[in-house]
Amino acid sequence: MAARNLPDPILITNRDQLVSLADRLVRLPIVAVDTESNSLFAYREQVCLIQFTADGVDYLVDPLALDDLSPFAALFEEGAVEIVFHAAEYDIICLKRDFGYEFNNLFDTMVAARILGRRQVGLGSLLEDEFGVHVEKRYQRANWGQRPLPRHLLDYARLDTHYLIELRDRLKSDLQKNGMWSLAVEDFERLKAIKGPKPNGAGGRGDHVNPWRVKGAYDLTARQAAVLLELCRYRDQLASSQNRPLFKVINDSTLLSIAIMTPHNLGELSTIQGMSPKQVRRRGNNILRAVERGLKANALYPPKPQKRDEQAMRRLDRLRRWRKETAMDLGVQSDVILPRSILYSLAENNPTSCEELSREMDDVPWRLERFGGQILQVLSKG
Repeated sequence: MAARNLPDPILITNRDQLVSLADRLVRLPIVAVDTESNSLFAYREQVCLIQFTADGVDYLVDPLALDDLSPFAALFEEGAVEIVFHAAEYDIICLKRDFGYEFNNLFDTMVAARILGRRQVGLGSLLEDEFGVHVEKRYQRANWGQRPLPRHLLDYARLDTHYLIELRDRLKSDLQKNGMWSLAVEDFERLKAIKGPKPNGAGGRGDHVNPWRVKGAYDLTARQAAVLLELCRYRDQLASSQNRPLFKVINDSTLLSIAIMTPHNLGELSTIQGMSPKQVRRRGNNILRAVERGLKANALYPPKPQKRDEQAMRRLDRLRRWRKETAMDLGVQSDVILPRSILYSLAENNPTSCEELSREMDDVPWRLERFGGQILQVLSKG
């Protein structure tokens, strides 16, 4: 069924509205939050909409119409209000990056559903299962930077938070009934420590021009890799000047093909798959100049892989097998048993006593108590 008839969400587009909303929300016990960004339509993505639901009312805050969202800092940071997200990690990274917020007192409905062993943990699936509400998730890929936002996008955005508090209540009850509430709290606490980029998009563009991120780059010769680097640099400059994502300027597979072919003229360039006649006319000469720079540059070799510790790799394999078997017994995904970062740390550092293991698992006390003895046994097997 479709979402039940709902009153229109309240759109927040000016300073007075924002301050009033922040003052109201900070006085409440629980608030649902979500964000929409424009990563598919901009060189450097930004948060384009923040959705709030509290006391059954939906609010849509337009950051593109506001120059200061600091009034919401207390809501997120002071911890008096429980903040409910679904799949919080990405939202937290974006909000930290764009506004410098810190977070306390979180509940993540996706994390809760995974701990409960739910197989379909997307918000659309959970809303369908719990409330019989169908949400059209294709709008996730919409251009949230366009203004004005059309009505169907506003309606979609508000549904991402409208049912979250009710969903949180049901999931929390199930977690408590199943003796998994302490594990959920443990993971909610870990979410607070997620690190994002520097606020307001500050920082370098190293990843954008790193040729080794292009699939197939490690198969290139050192000369072709130098050409690919120059092509990445050119693409990055063009994408930045046009405020477009890299893949919408020239996609990776086309960039790789150019590096392999190293064309010397527009005719050769035009034979490469992905280079349309329009692209050849508009960008061909600049691409050829990038190829020429790469051919004249120093040869480029891939970064040396870190030396593998064979004993650590064997410990990692044993831990993975144990984690998989334990997860199957409990009916959950493997990383619910032991997060990947802790798995690798245990394999690398090889704690051999309860004291050493406690230091390694300091931020996952529930898992330490539940699985600590088993982990030490797995690590001790040769």
